[in-house]
Amino acid sequence: MTYEQILYDVADGIATVTLNRPERLNAWTMRMGAEVRHALCRADDDAGVRVMIVTGAGKGYCAGADMDMLQGVQRGGSGPGDTGNIPVPHLDPSLPEAFRGEYSYPLGLRKPVIAAVNGVAAGLGLSYMLYYDIRLASDRARFATIFSRRGLIAEHGTAWILPRLIGMARACDLLFSGRFVNAHEAAAIGLVNRVVEHDALLSTAQEIATEMATLCSPRSIRIMKRQLYGDLFTDLGTALRTADAEMVACFPTDDFREGVASFLERRPPRFTGR
Repeated sequence: MTYEQILYDVADGIATVTLNRPERLNAWTMRMGAEVRHALCRADDDAGVRVMIVTGAGKGYCAGADMDMLQGVQRGGSGPGDTGNIPVPHLDPSLPEAFRGEYSYPLGLRKPVIAAVNGVAAGLGLSYMLYYDIRLASDRARFATIFSRRGLIAEHGTAWILPRLIGMARACDLLFSGRFVNAHEAAAIGLVNRVVEHDALLSTAQEIATEMATLCSPRSIRIMKRQLYGDLFTDLGTALRTADAEMVACFPTDDFREGVASFLERRPPRFTGR
């Protein structure tokens, strides 16, 4: 698969997707969205990949929707909205429809996705990032919903997921004001997990990904990810029953046996995901 607006690399069990329109601060286009989705689903299906990282080329992470595209929408068209006929991957049909949406689909991926936010993340660039599992920020990163300053609303489920990450009052602040927050405020309110020095951002993301890829059971992560997001739609009793059943299902697996053996033998685990 040849990509035009992203870069895709796999090494040591980690797939790295880089938004690659640096001259436009990686402003989002329909083609970029299609390429990112194709790449992440490709990595999710690749047995050689255990963790995914998404970052941006140049000074920005993603400055939001491409303004030419927005102008095209105003004119009744779509502007630079061509997806380039990138095939749409098919996620597990047993997943809730919400986990297979155009922007929410990262919740339905089986492997962890880490955002390494190297610069400005605004509008759609912020909304899409919210559906990743872990968010790291460069100390140069800045974040804004920006919608209210463009005459728009909370796009693509932002009003659902943002309060779940940072609380309702803070979500109201960021959505109604459209203001920018720096990386340290973003960490303080829970928008990102951690702030690191700019030059160490990608290496830190790779260290976290490597630890997951080498020390953690892919099966465990896959099921816990399904629990975390699936339990958002259910009650405690159902969540408890699911957890009890999944715990029992762990006992006969190769990964459980390997987890115990590697601990007792004082060696790194060799998990297979089975």
